[in-house]
Amino acid sequence: MRKSPATASLSPRVRAALVAVAVAAVSGTTLAATPASAAAPATDTTQFKGVNWADPRDNFADDYLQLSGLKTTDSYKQTYAKASRIIAAFRANLGANTVRLPINPYTVNGAYWKSYRGVIDAASDQGFKVIVSYWEGTGAQKDGFIDDEAAYWPMWNTVVKAFKNDKRVYFEPMNEPHGYTDAQWADIAAKWLSTYSTVPRNRVFVSGAGYNDHVTSVCADPRLKGTYLSLHHYGFWKDFATYDQWVADLKVRIGDCAGRTVADEFGAPMTTGLNYDVKTPDDNFVNYVQAVTDTFRKLKMGSVYWPGLRTDDIYSVQKLVGPADRPWLATTNQSGADRLAWAWGRGKPVKN
Repeated sequence: MRKSPATASLSPRVRAALVAVAVAAVSGTTLAATPASAAAPATDTTQFKGVNWADPRDNFADDYLQLSGLKTTDSYKQTYAKASRIIAAFRANLGANTVRLPINPYTVNGAYWKSYRGVIDAASDQGFKVIVSYWEGTGAQKDGFIDDEAAYWPMWNTVVKAFKNDKRVYFEPMNEPHGYTDAQWADIAAKWLSTYSTVPRNRVFVSGAGYNDHVTSVCADPRLKGTYLSLHHYGFWKDFATYDQWVADLKVRIGDCAGRTVADEFGAPMTTGLNYDVKTPDDNFVNYVQAVTDTFRKLKMGSVYWPGLRTDDIYSVQKLVGPADRPWLATTNQSGADRLAWAWGRGKPVKN
C-alpha cells in the first residue's frame, strides 16, 4: 500500500518507491502531455473525505490481515463492535466519511472473512464510504504483481458478491501495481471491469500506474471510462521541495484528470512535533502537506489520508486509546488534522 516508514528510518518499501518516483519524475513531461479525457464519472470527487485503516505490517501480509486495534480471533460480533467505535472516532475526531481497507486472498478466502467483513459492515452501517483494495503479500511476493491469480479472482468473486448491492462500498482491484507497465496494468483493470460488469463503474477505483504515482495513463484509456482513479503522493519522495514545487509535482501526476481522481494515499510525519498550520518554507514536509491539501481543495479532489490508524507508524494521525475491547482514538497532531479538514472543504487556511 503506502510507502511511509513505520519508524523514522527508511524501509525497503520506501527505497523501492523512490525508484518508481525517479522514473515518474523523468517521464513527467510525457505524463502531463498525455490525453486524459476518456470519461469522467463526476466533475469532482470531494465526497470522499477519508483515512486508511491499516495492519501494523503496512497491509503486506502472507496471512490474515489484522487491522490495528482488532484481533483475528475476534468473532464477527466483536469485530463489528470494535470497528464501529473506531469508525465513529474517525468521524468525531477528523470529520471523515470514508475509510480505505485492505483485503488479500488469505483473509477473504479463509475462515477470518466471516469476521473481517464486519469491519466493512460497521463502516457502511454508519454511512461511511468504504474503499476495499487488494494488497499483495510480503517477502518474495512483494513485487508489484498479483501474487496468485488462482486466488485473486475467487477473492474478488467473494467480495463483489457480498457487497455489490451496498452502494457505499467501492472496489479497488489492486494497490500500487508497480510490477506492470502502464499498458499491462490498464489491461488488468479492463479485465476486472469486464469480469464484474454488473458493478457500476462509479463504484470502482482504478489505481494509477506504478506506485499509483500517476493517473494520466489510466485516465486516457477509454476501456476504463466512468471509473474513479486513485493517486498516491508522498512527501518523502523528495529530500526537499518548495511549496510551489510540490504543487507542480502533484499536478503533473494528475494531468487534466482531477474530476475523476481521489488521492487515496498521502501522508507525512504526525508524531514528530511538526506544525502544519504555520508556513515553514525550510521544512520539506510542511511545504508538502500545505501544498497538497491546498491543491486537493482547489481542484475539488477527494483525499484519503495514510494512515488514519496504524499502530507504531509516525505518519498515523490517530492512535488507539482506551481498553482493547472498547477502543477509541486520539489525534496525534491537531495541525495535521486541521490540514485534512482544509482539504475536505472545512477549516482555516495556513497562517502566514
